Amino acid sequence: MKRITSLLALFCLILLPLQAQPAQVQIPDVTVNLKDFGAVADGQTLNTQAFEKAISALDKKGGGHLVVPEGLWLTGPISLKNCIDLHLEKGALVLFSPDKTLYLKDGSVKPGISASKRHDVSISGEGIIDGNGAFWRPVKRGKVSDVEWKGYLKKGGEVTEDGSLWYAFNLKGYENIGPDARTQEKMRTHLVRFTDCERVSVTGVTIQNSPKFHLVPSRCKDVTIEGVTVRCPWNAQNGDGIDLMNCQRVVVRGCTVDVGDDGICLKAGAGAKGVKDGPCKDILIEHNTVFHAHGGFVIGSEFCGGMENITVRHNTFSGTDTGLRFKSAPERGGITRNLRISDIVMNDILEEAIVFETTYADRPAGYENNQAAQTQAYLPEFQDIVMERITVWGAGTGICAKGTLQMIHDITVKDAVLYVNKATDIDDPRMITRENVRLIEFAEK
Repeated sequence: MKRITSLLALFCLILLPLQAQPAQVQIPDVTVNLKDFGAVADGQTLNTQAFEKAISALDKKGGGHLVVPEGLWLTGPISLKNCIDLHLEKGALVLFSPDKTLYLKDGSVKPGISASKRHDVSISGEGIIDGNGAFWRPVKRGKVSDVEWKGYLKKGGEVTEDGSLWYAFNLKGYENIGPDARTQEKMRTHLVRFTDCERVSVTGVTIQNSPKFHLVPSRCKDVTIEGVTVRCPWNAQNGDGIDLMNCQRVVVRGCTVDVGDDGICLKAGAGAKGVKDGPCKDILIEHNTVFHAHGGFVIGSEFCGGMENITVRHNTFSGTDTGLRFKSAPERGGITRNLRISDIVMNDILEEAIVFETTYADRPAGYENNQAAQTQAYLPEFQDIVMERITVWGAGTGICAKGTLQMIHDITVKDAVLYVNKATDIDDPRMITRENVRLIEFAEK
């Protein structure tokens, strides 16, 4: 029996995309408690200095675990250092202050939790990280009820002349950090961001209510994101869940995402800088569930650095706007290589189950459509993509592809069953090859 079990384990290991197995973080066996550094869990005391002192003490010891016990811990930005694990025990709630001035440093706005050019950094546990995003995000009148709209007006803020948009500017009791509402809106920060780091782990915690994107590893190598819950209101502007940017050797496994924008998204920069920063490469995304989001799994819109060796399998999308979403435009695009997507289950998809769009325009709240690309440089080239064993119950359109054959080609969908309102909307039938695909329109029943 032991021999059979060992052989089975070996067989499963072989089936895994070996290139996507990240190196694990190494954290010394040293532990300190946040309370020992003067922190108070009353929801009123600002604990920024307590976090700083605790992290500094661990840093002097070569790293270790910073335990955040049960309680409500109000704080400003937290910066992690090498070989440190921020461990949130069950019942711990780290709440970021709505005072925007705490995050402003040297003209830029710091994320809630960040690490830059570090190695072996970790966030773990069963606690909650809350970004207090309602004090940052703009709100579209058409996306909230009358009761909710009145609640925003009570905070102060600024409403556009036509009454369609509320900005978190001139809030009662809080200073602005920008000269006007639109400028400050562009200064919204991410909740958790790792930049140029090696060996990163985020496990178990809940990350919610970000001012903008929630969990953002950028230009990182060897990243593990496992068992994480990411959530915010369905109408949260730019409320992306997990965004991987120019990262290599990443596993995203067993996560639950329910957000206001893209669910699990891969980006690789725009223009020459995106190319310099390199591709998203050697990535495994499996056994995740995405509820509300603009897209369940998304590539783009900017990916000039390219996408290579991406495996997406055994994921469920329930109630997303779109399912598998590939979006870009001239000046934003790159090349996809070796993308394998399989065993995807979807239901109640508002728009397209599978969609390729090559004229995507980023539209910040309160602005008209951004100007179209001025050149045909950095055209997106979605190619070498295989999607198989896709099951969809309920979608606006089954498969959609808008663009030219130069930008969308060598795409295969096979062994799929899609119950939809409309089967396809494809500009050129040569873009997508279908093998054993059943597109069943509800109208036929």
